[in-house]
Amino acid sequence: MKNKIALISFVVAILFISSTVVYKKHYKLVDGYMLVQNESRRNETTQWELVWEDDFNKGALDTNRWSRIDLFTSPKWQTPIDKWRSATGWNRYITSTNNEVVTFDKDNIYLRGIVNNDTINGDPRPMLTGGIYSWKKFAFQYGRIEIKAKLDAAYGSWPAIWMMSEKDIYPNQNNGEMDIMERLNHDSFAYQTTHNHATITLKQEVPKKFNTGKIDPSGYNTYSVSWYPDKLVYAINGIETITYPKVAGGGTYQWPFDQPFYLIIDQQLEGSWPGKVTNLKELPINMTVDWVRLYQ
Repeated sequence: MKNKIALISFVVAILFISSTVVYKKHYKLVDGYMLVQNESRRNETTQWELVWEDDFNKGALDTNRWSRIDLFTSPKWQTPIDKWRSATGWNRYITSTNNEVVTFDKDNIYLRGIVNNDTINGDPRPMLTGGIYSWKKFAFQYGRIEIKAKLDAAYGSWPAIWMMSEKDIYPNQNNGEMDIMERLNHDSFAYQTTHNHATITLKQEVPKKFNTGKIDPSGYNTYSVSWYPDKLVYAINGIETITYPKVAGGGTYQWPFDQPFYLIIDQQLEGSWPGKVTNLKELPINMTVDWVRLYQ
């Protein structure tokens, strides 16, 4: 029995050492939750290797990595409940308190858009949506992030997968945004876009900041961005749509992408871009996410 226990302890020790070697090989862990890719792996000749994934197969949200987004309580976008109408952007209807907008089965998470049937006694908003983000729980710098998702269609629908800077290390400027997927209404394509101070505030149009790629409107699609120190390469189902390069002399206005970013996945309704929900019979809708994977 003692020999068996000793053997098991030896195997566990070997596995721990092996996992530690792999861990040190690919990235360093900053502040306990940010995966910053090692210098030796920041080029296209290095083979991508999986360093983290969430298959959403546990029937509940991994709160060590994710938080639900809420218009009224999320620190980054907090809005008083009586001011919800002034929140005209992506998060106008998002909630963390209604359990119908974030659900699970054994294989997926469902981020939903629904009609709110009780605007008198509960939430005053006519529609509610679900979303999750990894802010202050999981972030990374460089690598390829992939998300497999299926998107229901409706007029006024605006599901999105995107990334924002974790620390905002550059004051008085936009610290960057990577829109890995935005799909509007019943479109058979999705947008992939890079935002920064140069594109948003200075309205610079070179280099080109966005492109679209075809999707299967009724099935699963895989959306990704490969993030290098000198460029962002976006793809849908493995087909590249656009490369956004770091420009010599552009400074942090053009390239704030040298800091960790966190991930946001959410079902959105309405806004200036998709327009109004014009047919409530199209609701509820699901943004079905199968998995998220990070390679470095």
